[in-house]
Amino acid sequence: MGSQDTSGGDDCPFCQIVNKRTDTEILLSDDQLVCFRDLMPGATHHYLIIPRRHIDNCKTLQGGDIPLVEQMQKMGRSILEKNKVCDLDDVRMGFHLPPFSSVPHLHLHALAPASKMNFRSQLHYGPQSHWFITVDKVLSQLRLRGKVK
Repeated sequence: MGSQDTSGGDDCPFCQIVNKRTDTEILLSDDQLVCFRDLMPGATHHYLIIPRRHIDNCKTLQGGDIPLVEQMQKMGRSILEKNKVCDLDDVRMGFHLPPFSSVPHLHLHALAPASKMNFRSQLHYGPQSHWFITVDKVLSQLRLRGKVK
C-alpha cells in the first residue's frame, strides 16, 4: 500500500484535519476518507478527498491502493451530486503530480463545472496541465504497472 511518511501527523495540515485539530468543515467522511472544501477553489465546486492515513502523493501509490483510489473517486462524485452538480461529464477529478503538490498528503481534487474554470484553474487542473493527472489515468496506471508514472 502507499507509503506513509514521517512528515505525517503534527506537521501535515491534512493529518490535522483528519485528527480534528482544525475548524475545517468536514462535508463527508467514512472510515477511510474525509472530504472538505478547497481553501482556494479552482471552480464553483472544488472539494478535496483525502485518506485518513497519511500517504505522500499519487506517485507513492501501488497496485494494492486501487480500492482506496476508487473509493476516493466515488466520494468525489458523491459530494458533487450532494451539491446538485447535474452534469457529471463536466467534472475534473485528479491529483497534482509531485513536486507540484501544495500539501504532501494524497488529495483528490473534484472540480465542477470544468468548462467554466478560469485560465489559472485550467493551468492547474485542466487537460493540458503538466501538473495534474486524472483519477482515471492514475487507476489505469496502477492496474497496468502497479504504480503511477
